[in-house]
This record gives sequence, C-alpha cells and structure tokens, in this order.
Amino acid sequence: MLTDRYDNAISTSSATARDLYVTAVDKLLEGAPHMIEAFEAVAAEDPDFALGHAGLGRAHHVTGNVPAARAALEKARKLSAGITEREAGHINIFDLLVRGKSPEGYGAVVDHLAGNPRDAMVAQTSSSIFGLIGFSGLPGREAEMLAFTSSLRPDYGDDWWFLSQYAFSLCETGQVDKASSVIDRSMAINPRNSHGAHVRSHIYYEAGETEIGVSYLEDWLKDYDRSAIMHGHLSWHVALWALQMGDTERMWEKVEAGVKPGATLGPPINVLTDTASILYRAELAGETVPIEKWREVSDYASRMFPNPGLSFIDYHAALAHAMAGDGDALSKIISNPKGPAADLVREVAEAFGAIAGQNWLKAERLLTHCMADDARLGGSRAQRDLLEFSLLECLLKQGKTEEARRLLAIRRPVLVGADVVQGL
Repeated sequence: MLTDRYDNAISTSSATARDLYVTAVDKLLEGAPHMIEAFEAVAAEDPDFALGHAGLGRAHHVTGNVPAARAALEKARKLSAGITEREAGHINIFDLLVRGKSPEGYGAVVDHLAGNPRDAMVAQTSSSIFGLIGFSGLPGREAEMLAFTSSLRPDYGDDWWFLSQYAFSLCETGQVDKASSVIDRSMAINPRNSHGAHVRSHIYYEAGETEIGVSYLEDWLKDYDRSAIMHGHLSWHVALWALQMGDTERMWEKVEAGVKPGATLGPPINVLTDTASILYRAELAGETVPIEKWREVSDYASRMFPNPGLSFIDYHAALAHAMAGDGDALSKIISNPKGPAADLVREVAEAFGAIAGQNWLKAERLLTHCMADDARLGGSRAQRDLLEFSLLECLLKQGKTEEARRLLAIRRPVLVGADVVQGL
C-alpha cells in the first residue's frame, strides 16, 4: 500500500496521486500559495481517493470557505468504503470541524493521535494559536498547547513543520531562547515555510528585536505570493513594527496594500482582526485614524461575522464597532456573546464602548478584570498586547502615569521604552 510523507498508509493505487497528495499536504502545512489547486489536482488524478477530497475540504476550511469545505468533506465521506481506519478517523475529524463541532473535534483529535501520532494534517488542527486549543476559550490553553506539541516530539524528530509548531508553543510560554533555536532548525530545513517565518517574527517581537525583525520579514515576503494564506497577516507584523519604529508612512503603506478589507486575499478572520488591531494600536501611539477607516472594518465585521461565535473575532469586531460609532452592532455582541469565553467577550466589548465614550475609569475596571486570563480570548501574546495597551491608555487618561509604567514593566517588560502608547 502506498504511504504519504509521514509513513501513513493511503488508499490510492496511483503513485501520481500519492505524489500530488504529498505536495498538497506540504503546501497546506507551510501555508504555500495554490494549496487549494494542489488538492484539486489530487482529486482530478484519482477521483476515488477519499483523502484527496478531505484535504481539499480542509484547505477550503482554513481559508474561510465553509460551503466548499463541507461539499468536499461530503464527497470524501461517500468514498470512505474500504479505506483504512486511520483515514476514516481523519475524514471524520475534518467533518466535525466544518460542522462547527470544535469540542467534539478536539476530543476526536486526541483519540486519533494516540494511535496515529504522525497524521500531521490532524495534528495541525490543534498545534497553533489559531487551532482547537488556541481557540478553546479555556484557562491554561498556552500550557496545554505546549503539552500537546511536546507529546508529539518523539514521533516527528526534525520534521520542519513540527519544529515550527513546537517553537511557537515555546515562544508563547516565554521560552524565547529555546524557541529561537528550534525555529532556526525548522527554517534551515524548509526556509519557505510561511508559518515558520511567522513564528520567527513572533520570537523577534518577544525578544524586542524590532529592527532585525522587520528587516527579516520584509526580505522573506519578497518571494511570497500575496494570494497565499499568511501574506496578509505577515504584512500586519511589518506594519506593527513600522508603527513601533515611528515609521507611520510605512505602516499605512502596508495596511493599504496588504492588510485591510479588499487589499488582502487572506482569511476573513485575519482581515478583521489584523485591521482592527493595527488601526487601534496606531491610535494608541498617537496616530490619527480617519473615521472612514473604522467604518470600513466595522462594516466588514458585520457582513462577514454577523453573529457572535468566536471570542477572538468578537472582541475585535466590538472594537471596530465601538470606534466606528455603531452602537447597535456593539450592543449585539455585549448582549449575546457566545462560547466558553463569552464572559470575557462581554467585558472587553463593554470596555471598548466605554473607551469610545471616554469613560476611562469604567474601561479600566473592565479591562483589569479581564487581564487575569486574557489568553482565553484567543490570539498570540503579540495580538493580546492590544488589550494591555488599551488598559495603559485608560490609566494615562486618568493621570495614573506611574501606575501605567509599573504595569508595563511587570506584564510586558520587553516593551518598556517602546513608544506603544502616547504619553507613556
């Protein structure tokens, strides 16, 4: 029986389909351009190969096209007669995810990997910040993600994809030096892994290496197709560093060309969260943001995510609505938050509404309460700095300058001295 790159048996008799499948899986794992077309080529070569259709469904899912993902997974299920138990479990997991059954999906992932640890496509669902652990909304998710990736180390060795995921979990738990050595090994094996470049950028951010980071990422992006899944988010990283360096012209150039709605081809979740984040961090740093820009992202949030459901999306949507002055859209999130982190979503949304109304004390109290476990809201430490800096602004607006400085020194010491909030 033929096997994939991770030595998993696959139910196709076509060596060509197998080779195309290996290439397609690698494209998905590295966030390469044309990964959907790569899985379409697998399905065209062997229309009866169930995993080819399952991979296509997963590729559509991670890029935000849920209807196409469901159709491809339905095709895979219809072709599942006679496939291996591992392949059937693989397909079932992706089917659960496209149907929005994340808790059940994570349980199935854990059970599946116990017997099939080298099913990388399945492991990938839970190994990153935007995975099932990262978006669980549960306490301790950073430690859980490190435990998850650590448990897979004996089975992956020096695999470039695994090393990049392991490095990110190390970085997010504060082990920056160790993360740096691990990501260097990963990128030496596959320097065009966009998720690896992303992790390397986070490590530079956490180490306070702003100029090195922006130089590295600008150079890496030169050969990365803007249609690829990570292009918009990596552009956000460059824009963020440019803002931190005081180069607002460069920041706006990146936002207009590769971050905001209509400028990027990235997944909607990144378009919304990255745009809202960079606009507000620009305001915090003292940059004037035209109201039209806030209305654009607020309208995008209402169109693409009309109903609350995922905390990371919802609190960025709340920010956009508050800054755009859309009280109705903001009230919808406050009154009807969803998911295991709904309690924090409500408080953060109320805080942004208070900030928009310049009620700094109310916003301070709400944000302070959230800081005890803001990781439940989702996103990386770098992304959650939005909340940290919002609280700093509330303190500064009330004249609590020394308290703001102490807070930054305790919670984000690497950013002490950086001009992240005007007046700090």
